[in-house]
Amino acid sequence: MAGQTLEIQTPDGVFTAYVARPAQTPAPAIVVLQEIFGVNQVMRDICDSYAAQGYLAICPDLFWRIEPGVDITDKSEAEWKKAFELMNAFDPDQGVRDIRVVIETARNLPDSTGKVGAVGFCLGGLLAFLTATRTDANASVSYYGVGIEQRTAEGERLASPLMMHIAEADQFVPPAAQELILAALKNHPQVQIHTYPGRDHAFARQGGDHYHPADAKLADGRTADFFKTHLS
Repeated sequence: MAGQTLEIQTPDGVFTAYVARPAQTPAPAIVVLQEIFGVNQVMRDICDSYAAQGYLAICPDLFWRIEPGVDITDKSEAEWKKAFELMNAFDPDQGVRDIRVVIETARNLPDSTGKVGAVGFCLGGLLAFLTATRTDANASVSYYGVGIEQRTAEGERLASPLMMHIAEADQFVPPAAQELILAALKNHPQVQIHTYPGRDHAFARQGGDHYHPADAKLADGRTADFFKTHLS
């Protein structure tokens, strides 16, 4: 399916988002929050997949304040170097403020039902957690979020459902960090946490070095059921 570009207006300027629309509208919206590689083919494919499931899928260019239009892969050392430079320059707090504008925009699109979820991967997994604690998103899903252990106190703000997928062998979220996350959030009434033994970071990224088809299918199926429950 052919994606489109949506312009998002903020007080600081305009940035863009990739949009995939479902066959039938109005539909609930899902904001797809990028990895450290920008709005690349992986993110566009995820949006297209959600559109095929009946959602209005929107992937905003969250690096726009640093460098608009980042679209790189995980296939070369130079791209990894650039990705980490972008991540280190990125302000997650400002990123969540931009996501809040995307959510508001999505709620008011003519082909939206007004229900909006968020799903994020890696850096986007952290942002999905912060979206759940700081915005009015109806439901959020975090895949292997990096840095959540430093912000678990924000779980007290959670007022809408959050699902978390944690890779037990995640090189970027070591066991001590996972223990902090689980201790703080596993018994929260709004949180569902799934852990995946033996899986490394980005196990759900098709084509990635650590992609695991069976556990990716399991995680994605849990996410699909979660969104069907909370966005219908």
